[in-house]
Amino acid sequence: MPDLSDLPNIDPAHFPVIDFSHYASANDDRHPPRILILYGSLRDRSYSRFSAEEAERLLTAMGADVRIFDPTGLPAPDSVEPDHPKVAELRDLAFWSEGMVWSTPERHGAMTGIMKTQIDWLPLSLGGVRPTQGRALALMQVCGGSQSFNAVNQLRILGRWMRMVTIPNQSSVAKAWDEFDDNGRMKPSPYYNRIVDVMEELVKFTLMVRGRDAILTNRYSERVESAAALSARVNQPKL
Repeated sequence: MPDLSDLPNIDPAHFPVIDFSHYASANDDRHPPRILILYGSLRDRSYSRFSAEEAERLLTAMGADVRIFDPTGLPAPDSVEPDHPKVAELRDLAFWSEGMVWSTPERHGAMTGIMKTQIDWLPLSLGGVRPTQGRALALMQVCGGSQSFNAVNQLRILGRWMRMVTIPNQSSVAKAWDEFDDNGRMKPSPYYNRIVDVMEELVKFTLMVRGRDAILTNRYSERVESAAALSARVNQPKL
């Protein structure tokens, strides 16, 4: 039974206990799924961070290995070299991960610049390695007013652009200021239950797609380009 001592809102009788072996691929050593969480606000009382931390607790209880990236000090895209410490930290975590959670506030009807900056620093491929392609992705947003889905809809487009397996479920918390207590812990509610649903689905999707990256990212157009490049090198006249 997972440790639920830090999850007071959970009904232990119904909490998901996921058997990793049911999802194992031929190349899978059945290690805990590695999940990276990004959040999109630098405020001291950041509801997107609170949501991310609730997600971390749930994922850990489900057996995942979880890291949260702190975007404090991350420069604007292309303003520094990729070896900047915060950029390198983010990219290393992306390479390490097998699935991701993106949690953002909705600001002016959209995701925040902090959220987009983190995604913009992640390349589609680097040195033959793909830090996002073929990985599972879960999306969450917090709203200052009534519930909307503007930010998660934008993130869903970005997830597809980054060639990630964006799971069907998602979370949008309305009037977030009323859904967390003074300690930043989420109160029991249907919104909280939805986050549990999303994290359960993410773990399952991550287990299903990991170890299969070579299949999921093997594309006809790239095979044609690679063959043409190889042919050009072979047939290049010798001087």
